[in-house]
Amino acid sequence: MTKRLDYNQVAPNGVKALGGVYGYIMQSGLPAELVDLVYLRVSQINNCAYCLDMHTRDLIKKGVKIEKLALVQAWAEAGHLFSERERAALAWAETVTRVSETGIPDEAFQAARAVFEEKELVDLTIAIGLMNVYNRLAIGFRNTPQAVLEN
Repeated sequence: MTKRLDYNQVAPNGVKALGGVYGYIMQSGLPAELVDLVYLRVSQINNCAYCLDMHTRDLIKKGVKIEKLALVQAWAEAGHLFSERERAALAWAETVTRVSETGIPDEAFQAARAVFEEKELVDLTIAIGLMNVYNRLAIGFRNTPQAVLEN
């Protein structure tokens, strides 16, 4: 896979603006591990190798067990391995990322709203949207995952 272009060099102000949104999410009060699990799940749905590699590494550095990482894709069947808030965040991430298919039904909103305060849900949705943008940049311009560079 050959990198098509370096969007960091081509549009540094745009990338910096996205970094500002990332910074906002990191100071929003949402737990960093929960946000990274959501980033990983969104990246799985979008099949973004670059982001899958990066967020898996981030979660490992945070001490998340490999068994949990292996089951992010099947979180709904993983029982107590994921907390109630993690399950709600992952479900919300799936329906928001697949908006063209789901239309984000009222039941999905009510389920997320039962677990998250209004601001948390807005911040979580901003994080999901941000990761979808990053996935599209990385896939569209063929960012190379670190794992590929190391081998």
